[in-house]
Amino acid sequence: MSSVKSDVDVNVPISVAYNQWTQFESFPQFLSGIESITQIDDTHLHWKVSIAGIKREFDAVVTEQIPDDRIAWNSTSGEDHAGVVTFHRLSDDQTRISVQLDWKPEGIVEKIGSLLQVDDIQIDHDLRKFKDLIESNGFETGAWRGTVDREPDATGR
Repeated sequence: MSSVKSDVDVNVPISVAYNQWTQFESFPQFLSGIESITQIDDTHLHWKVSIAGIKREFDAVVTEQIPDDRIAWNSTSGEDHAGVVTFHRLSDDQTRISVQLDWKPEGIVEKIGSLLQVDDIQIDHDLRKFKDLIESNGFETGAWRGTVDREPDATGR
């Protein structure tokens, strides 16, 4: 499993950053390699990606969502993929966004890319694109403020 972590500070209130991040279908505007995301319902997504000429599709489910705090997801078919994005209030008008992605590289191109940390470079670049997008707009293009409670783990938490 490959893991990627990155942070970016954006000059917008936490609710603006969070609200924009809930607009999954807008991810192709700032996430390289994402051809499309179709939001099937509040928690189910269908992803189409093309990275380094490799096309993949997978379904994912939002496993936890707490407004202005975090969004977590796992793949349910296709790619072995999971992630969490957290939002940290730095001031009234500044937010830190932290992203962690875990995925299983398949094939030689993905494995070499992971070893060379191309995925780390890409997520840093993509978060800077999100920063540029949200700061140039100054507002979110939509919002979903619902809560998705995390399923208890083996310890009952």
